[in-house]
Amino acid sequence: MVLSDGKNAQWSTVVVRFNRDVINTVGFNLPENLFIVGFLIHSDLFDSATSDRLLQVSSNREGYKSRWSGSSPEYLQNKVKMSVQEYLDKHMLSRKIEDAVNAAVRAKTPDPVLFISNHMRKAVPSVITKVRARQILDSRGIPTVEVDLYTNKGMFRASAPSGAPSGLYEAIELRDGDKGTYLGNGVSRAVRNINEKISEAIVGMDPTLQNQIDQAMIDLDKTEKKVPLYKHIADLSGRGNHDIMILPIGARRFEEAMQMGSETLLLRKIMVHMDVMSVKMAVLLLTSPGIFREGLDLVKEAVGRTGYNDKIKIAIDVAATDFCIGTKYDLDYKSPSRSGQNFKSGEDMVEMYKELCRDYPIVSIEDPFDMEDWEQVKHFSGLGICQVVGDGLLMSNSKRIERAIHEHACNALLLKVNQIGTVTEAIEVVKMAKDAQWGVVISQRSGETDDSFIADLSVGLATGQIKAGAPCRGERLAKYNQLIRIEEELGDQATYVGDDWRQS
Repeated sequence: MVLSDGKNAQWSTVVVRFNRDVINTVGFNLPENLFIVGFLIHSDLFDSATSDRLLQVSSNREGYKSRWSGSSPEYLQNKVKMSVQEYLDKHMLSRKIEDAVNAAVRAKTPDPVLFISNHMRKAVPSVITKVRARQILDSRGIPTVEVDLYTNKGMFRASAPSGAPSGLYEAIELRDGDKGTYLGNGVSRAVRNINEKISEAIVGMDPTLQNQIDQAMIDLDKTEKKVPLYKHIADLSGRGNHDIMILPIGARRFEEAMQMGSETLLLRKIMVHMDVMSVKMAVLLLTSPGIFREGLDLVKEAVGRTGYNDKIKIAIDVAATDFCIGTKYDLDYKSPSRSGQNFKSGEDMVEMYKELCRDYPIVSIEDPFDMEDWEQVKHFSGLGICQVVGDGLLMSNSKRIERAIHEHACNALLLKVNQIGTVTEAIEVVKMAKDAQWGVVISQRSGETDDSFIADLSVGLATGQIKAGAPCRGERLAKYNQLIRIEEELGDQATYVGDDWRQS
């Protein structure tokens, strides 16, 4: 190290803060007012003359002498060089600083000091330092969980959506069951588990190691593939919704696709004079499977009025499990005057779907049969009429997906991350689906929050399809607006799949 004698004063103040920390770290006890201006990195400043001066220097406190005053300059120089070099080698400081400087030069940044500072900060491994969960309300006013994850680089927040209700094969939602609080739907136990058990397990881990974090949480789960330990959640109001959705495959960019969807929705609202319909599960909620054609006619007319006839296709979610009784399907199951006569067999349903696909631009049908009616699903998929999406059939469950792939029971996966439990498992089942040449639809839940995670997930996994509801209400627009931002950020690298929506 070198003591200032007035030379290099312009840059010595920059180096002194860094060098004092380094030298104190390796064990040299220096008084606070000792002014250091260089060390081993600037080896041309370190010679016998400066070592001699170091041995003679004293602090402003009278009587203080260097604790090395009895050592030779050569000994002191070698000792400092060895200690500092060991420290530099251990932490690869020279390499990291050189990389940061080179990166700044390549970027030709107008503020290289700020650039290097940010570059070095990014080089520090992320570590989870704290996990804090709380109970919030989802879009239906039902409790769900929100988590703040603290790392040495900042705080990140996410919240979990919920479905209505949880299916037999999906990951269970842990509810309190106390009827006196939120009618049993509270999540205080889940919050406590996160703040105590999960927090203890993952604090200190690297948040970028998703697989290891997910495995740590799975290891804490005492259920086999998340089969419920607790009483299965009671049927919640809102089940049995049957959606008509639009696919703007003729758009050139996602922003244009959103314009198409918004204009179609607004025209449909004007046509039916019922704004309340706009907040249902998708572009249109059907009151009964028996009036599919009325709903399809309405959407088809709205699309026609926008002028997007050839650019918009239709998808429907039948949710056939809701009206399957034994081996028959009751198309009047919601009608107050149901006669019990409008039952259809699986074969009848196949014919009905064939007619619908012939008369309307339908390219995708979700859950056309009961979740256990594997034979009819397989038969209909084999016709190759349209995309056949498994939601209730698959429940994002890897074993049921494997079976469906093996039996050619459907050709698309509807993925709900909280059904399967972890991001790692979600990525694995998406890979399974893509390897089988399936389509993949990333979906919201009926109990949503304003968390936009599924938008990033759909882009990150290149699924090509996302089901987030009509472009109204904050929890849905959060997803769509995030996709618009991502498209803007990617610029020319962003590709709207359009006609290739199934195989993005």
